[in-house]
Amino acid sequence: MGVGEQGQQRDILAFYALTAFAAVMYAVPGEWLPIFAPLRLALVTSGLAAGLMAMRRLGRAEPLYLDGARGLSLLAFSGLAMASVAWSVNPDVTRATGIELLKLTAIYLTIINVITTPKRMAVMAGAMVLASIVTSIGVINWYREGVDMVEGFRSRWVGVYADPNHMAMDVGVAVPLAVAFLARKESKWVMRVAAAVAAVLAVVAIVLSHSRGGFIGLSVAMTVWAIREKRRLQSIAVAAVLALGLVLFAPQSFWERNETVATFHEDASAMGRVYAWQVASRISLDKPLLGIGAGAFRFAWPFYAPPEAKRAYVAHNIFLDVIGETGFIGLLFFLVFAGGATGGAFAGSKDSQSGWLGRALAAAMAGYLVCDLFSGYILSAHLYVLFGLAASAERIAEARARSAAGLTVQRVPASRGSAAAWEGSGHAA
Repeated sequence: MGVGEQGQQRDILAFYALTAFAAVMYAVPGEWLPIFAPLRLALVTSGLAAGLMAMRRLGRAEPLYLDGARGLSLLAFSGLAMASVAWSVNPDVTRATGIELLKLTAIYLTIINVITTPKRMAVMAGAMVLASIVTSIGVINWYREGVDMVEGFRSRWVGVYADPNHMAMDVGVAVPLAVAFLARKESKWVMRVAAAVAAVLAVVAIVLSHSRGGFIGLSVAMTVWAIREKRRLQSIAVAAVLALGLVLFAPQSFWERNETVATFHEDASAMGRVYAWQVASRISLDKPLLGIGAGAFRFAWPFYAPPEAKRAYVAHNIFLDVIGETGFIGLLFFLVFAGGATGGAFAGSKDSQSGWLGRALAAAMAGYLVCDLFSGYILSAHLYVLFGLAASAERIAEARARSAAGLTVQRVPASRGSAAAWEGSGHAA
């Protein structure tokens, strides 16, 4: 086997490992099947994918694609998080947070270097949709059996899904992806049926979490998808069916909890967010440039919280969390990364071949970022996978556009060479 063939084989294996990681991210078998716990499947699959991708580039002397300003900003943000150990109020926690952030950065870079075709992007997104069924079933079963409910009625699951809000926003990512597979006529019937099941179960899981932010994020995501989808009547019909099912089957406790938004000062959970936002504001005034150290927000709580806030909370807003922990310098890096990835998803949605999935990714990102206005999960793997797929969608669309422009030039007869150069340059109307 030649060097080129070995590199291609490694690239394919890296794609398989990356897809496996996307599935493990939702199914989390090590959390509920003891036999898988020692295997650390998420670390193994992500590490294998990153390692194979790096070997491919080293073996063929190919440059690592860093994704321009977007990727460089993420690298700078991760580097700042590690450097914040030097001034952190809790260096040990900051060091652990920085290491985890570097791992997630590696996952992002692996995605944008390996997911380079519409088919690979669709397969990875499909793996996320199918694996989300496991998460949703776990949440629903816990609700039916009354297992470990938060506040006595909010369902959740294992691992990262033990927080109902985190579970709702992560499962919510799968809904626009699932309905995109369902609405696409080219999808095989098996996948369309599975996507329909995944979407319904995900909505049920979000309802049972009683997460107000998750409900708002889901509503935003489905609205964005329905508006941007080319088959608009069909997309609106799908979204309407999901909304009708929500109205008809959501328990009364779901609507009662959402109504507490108007009287947030009487809700302990809502007031926890208010106190957290006050803490973030005071930290930013005290340490505006570099913050108090990555991951150290809760440990700085006693120094900045108002007297009535007895319990320490997370920042409950990803942007305020970034400001508090890494300052406005960190926020600048994060905004370039997040804004660039979001713009990439919307740019990728215009592609004639993969735009259907690009539009679903754009909708999922819109919903996820709305959820993050009420949550603060900077170490969520779902965020970096979603952003990585969005960046890949843009890169794939740009590659197809360049290829189409090249073909346009080549098809013009040689006698019109000067005209061909002008038409291919993009100046022709």
